[in-house]
Amino acid sequence: MLMDKELPCDFYFGDSRPGGIKSFETSLLTNFKGTLHNRKIIGPLFWQSGVLGLLKKGYTDFITPGETYCLSTWVLLLIARLRHRRVFLWTHGAYGDEKGLKKWITKMRVKLASGVFLYGDYAKRILISYGANKEKLHTIFNSLDYDTQKQMREGIKPIKIYSDKFRNNNANIIFIGRLTKVKKLNMILEAMSLLKKDRIGLNVIFVGDGAEKEHLKKIVLANGLENNVWFYGVCYDEQKISELIYNADICVSPGNVGLTAMHAMVFGTPVISHNNFSKQMPEFEAIEEGITGSFFKEDDVVSLSQTIKCWLLENRNREKTRLACYKMIDDKYNPHNQIELLKKIIRNI
Repeated sequence: MLMDKELPCDFYFGDSRPGGIKSFETSLLTNFKGTLHNRKIIGPLFWQSGVLGLLKKGYTDFITPGETYCLSTWVLLLIARLRHRRVFLWTHGAYGDEKGLKKWITKMRVKLASGVFLYGDYAKRILISYGANKEKLHTIFNSLDYDTQKQMREGIKPIKIYSDKFRNNNANIIFIGRLTKVKKLNMILEAMSLLKKDRIGLNVIFVGDGAEKEHLKKIVLANGLENNVWFYGVCYDEQKISELIYNADICVSPGNVGLTAMHAMVFGTPVISHNNFSKQMPEFEAIEEGITGSFFKEDDVVSLSQTIKCWLLENRNREKTRLACYKMIDDKYNPHNQIELLKKIIRNI
C-alpha cells in the first residue's frame, strides 16, 4: 500500500497460482493496471502470460518475485538485459543448502538481475559466499499489518485470559498459524510432557486449525495433558489475537517460524524456534538469542524442553523482553522501514 502511495509505479498481479495462493485485493491500489494469467506447464513450472507484453509499454524498470519455477521471469530477465531495461527480483534469495544445479540456478538468477531485494541478511551472506556481487543485494525485511497492530498494541493491558481458562498460574506457550505437519507441533506437547516430569507446569494454546489437529489431540490424551492444552481454533479477529499473544509468555514454533515470529513480537512475546537456518524462513533473524527469543537444536525434543525451561527460569524481566520485541519490529520489520529502504536503493541505483 505504501508503494502505491509513495513510489511512481504501476501494479500487475498474477491470478490464482498453482497451489491456491490468494490474489491481492487490487481495488485497494490506485495504480493497479491489470491481471496476468499464471499458466501451469509441467510439474512446478508455470508461465505468466502478459509479462513480456509489458516490455512494449515503455517501462524501464521492473520489480518481480524471484520465482525459480516461473519461466516467463527468466525470459524477462534475458530480454530486459539485451534491451538495457532493469529487472529487480524480490525473493528469499538462498537458504544455504543449495548444491549442484540448484546452486547454479540461484547464482545465475542473481547474475541476470539488476538487483535483488531480500527478506534477511542471512540470505545476503549466503549469496555473497556463492560469489554474487554484494552491490546487487539489498535487505528490505518483511512486514505484516503493522499500523493496525501497533495501534492495538498501545491499548493492550494484561488480562487473566489464561489463568481464568486453566485455573492455574503456569507459564503459557502459544503457537499461532496452520496446524500442519511441517510445523512439528507435536514437539511442543512432547516437550511439555518432559517438563511436567520435572515439575514445571505449562499451558499450551494452539490458535489455528489444520490437518494435524486430531493427531495433536491424541497426543494430548495419551500424555494426560487435556487440562493444560487449549485448541482455541481459527481466529481472524486481530484484537482477540493481540490479547492472546500479549498475555502469553513464549511463542514456540518447532518447525520453520516465518511470519509467526513477527506476529508474536509485534505484541511483545518472544519466540523459540530451531537452529537449522538453512531450513528456516527469513523471519528467523528477528530472534535475537536471549533477547527476543531462543533457538533449540532442530528436531531435538530434549533441547526444546531445556530451551523453554531456561527461558522461564532465568528470571528474565518480562517487560524488558516485551520492549525488545517491540523494538525489533519497530526498527526493521514494518512497511515504513521497507519503503524508506526501497526509496534509498532506487535513488542510489
